[in-house]
Amino acid sequence: MSVAWCIILFMTNELISSKYTFACDPEHCDCLIELTSSDGFGFPSGVTELTCPCGRKTTLLSVEHATITPLTQTKEEKMETTEHLVPDTYNSNLLVTYKKINGYSNPEYITDKVTSIEWDLHNARQSQKTLSSLQSKIDTVKDIITEAYGDSDDQETLRSIAEALNIALTRTIEWSATIEVSGTMELDLLEDSDTDVESEIYDNLSVDSNHGNIEVIDQEVTNVREN
Repeated sequence: MSVAWCIILFMTNELISSKYTFACDPEHCDCLIELTSSDGFGFPSGVTELTCPCGRKTTLLSVEHATITPLTQTKEEKMETTEHLVPDTYNSNLLVTYKKINGYSNPEYITDKVTSIEWDLHNARQSQKTLSSLQSKIDTVKDIITEAYGDSDDQETLRSIAEALNIALTRTIEWSATIEVSGTMELDLLEDSDTDVESEIYDNLSVDSNHGNIEVIDQEVTNVREN
């Protein structure tokens, strides 16, 4: 049985409250829910129905008296005290030794102040944002050049711009082709007399490219026949 605790507090100066226990359908959710509330006078507050988080109506099992300790601090006050919390032991001038990764070469151990490391991290984040923005602009320029290059009267200038920005003057096209393939297959007359030749071809024949600029995305074998 899963158990869910749902404590709902209607707080006043009174501490005497009522605790209700509800159960959901055991054949589906099987959830047990406890709800505690107060009417301010210590009498049952009349809660007789409750909907389970699964959406079904629950069954009231029991009602009993309960005691709730008044809350003396609001949620807003708690957030106010922790929103800008800085550890008392924080020291921006503390010397820290860390490992600097230099690709595949041996790492370098550097000792620096915390404040210097913080600025290095900040500058790295800003550089990454700038790089992403510049790459997006370069991609836009590439689209403009490739669209206009074929019909341009000044292809030399477009080519110079592309070389300066390290843009490859290429474009992607979709293609389809029909290939007629024939071949032979060796069958063992004693063991493979029931071999389905058509299925063998469908399952094992594929097409590939020996040219790096040609990518085979989809392929389908059709019209298999035994000559």
